[in-house]
Amino acid sequence: MKIGFALPQCGPQARAGAQIAHYATTLEQAGADSLWVGDRLLAATNPKVGYAGRDTIPDEFNFVLDPFVLLGIAAAVTERVTLGANVLIAPLYRPTPLARALTTLDVVSNGRLVPGFGIGWSPEEYEAAGVPFAQRGARMEEILDALEAIWTTDPAAYQGRYVTVPEHRSELKPVQRPRPPFYLGAFNPAGLARVGRRADGWLPVVPVPGPPGWGSQLVKMRAAVDQAAVEAGRDPKAIDTVVRVNVAAGTDLAVVADTIESVAADTGFDDFFIDLLYLADNVEASLDTALALLQRPRG
Repeated sequence: MKIGFALPQCGPQARAGAQIAHYATTLEQAGADSLWVGDRLLAATNPKVGYAGRDTIPDEFNFVLDPFVLLGIAAAVTERVTLGANVLIAPLYRPTPLARALTTLDVVSNGRLVPGFGIGWSPEEYEAAGVPFAQRGARMEEILDALEAIWTTDPAAYQGRYVTVPEHRSELKPVQRPRPPFYLGAFNPAGLARVGRRADGWLPVVPVPGPPGWGSQLVKMRAAVDQAAVEAGRDPKAIDTVVRVNVAAGTDLAVVADTIESVAADTGFDDFFIDLLYLADNVEASLDTALALLQRPRG
């Protein structure tokens, strides 16, 4: 089983950004398999849409470090771990600068980048980026198409309804060929179908503690992904799964480990990463917690 961790990016942990390199190197040396970032542009004070079905946004989202900078730091000080994004809110970005940033990360990490994308949920973030909130799913489809063009052709160009890439020389390519894999976060039918049609990987979430039978819910969602893949003429087995584990404040570490083992047994998924944002209020506490979880035997 592969176990990774979110980098200290949000909340009080973000105030200790100078310790990111130490965090990354220590976990790699301890045997972690991956390190991950998320993406928050802002946290609205009076949100039209709250987080995770609520009408509010967690206070921790008021402190957020840049995902591209954090991945660059981790890339510079590690040699082995996978470096992932779960997820970048793709429609907030223009494809050309996004491709440049991701290409840079893949090059400096020697091909260890796993870029995960999603459409987000905050209308205010879209307003701040100057991007319409409507049709964000279709906009993400075009951004993926544009990245594909930039990464696999030279000269490269793309013309869509929402995004445009003028023809240009595109000689600097990512280390991974033909391109870095597209991983997508998705839970609703449209998003799961998109994963099956075009993604290289799926990024589901497990809350800890969570409702009973969560593993069976993931199996049902994965079945929807597989069906969409077959309908698109793709091999479902070629679509990877990496499970994000969101740990609530005050959760005992034994519950975290037991949940991962239970979900793995129920689903067959064997690649997890743990977000300790709510469980630890500083980087050293987060690191101690991560090291303690790594010491448990892996199924």
